[in-house]
Amino acid sequence: MKKIIIALIIIIMTSSSVLAETVVYNPNSKIYHKIYCHSAKICKVCIKIDKQEAIRRGGRACKRCGG
Repeated sequence: MKKIIIALIIIIMTSSSVLAETVVYNPNSKIYHKIYCHSAKICKVCIKIDKQEAIRRGGRACKRCGG
């Protein structure tokens, strides 16, 4: 029983990292973009971070690409 519980915990922990999505975040405007967004490509101050981190920092999705 212990082995099953440990295996389930490991599966849950590894699957959550697979769902992580990298976005391009502008710390000045607090807008995050998908990697392929035109606005992200021309941004000078943007950084690549996890989408959940961008949201935690108060970010909102781009209106063009939906973040």
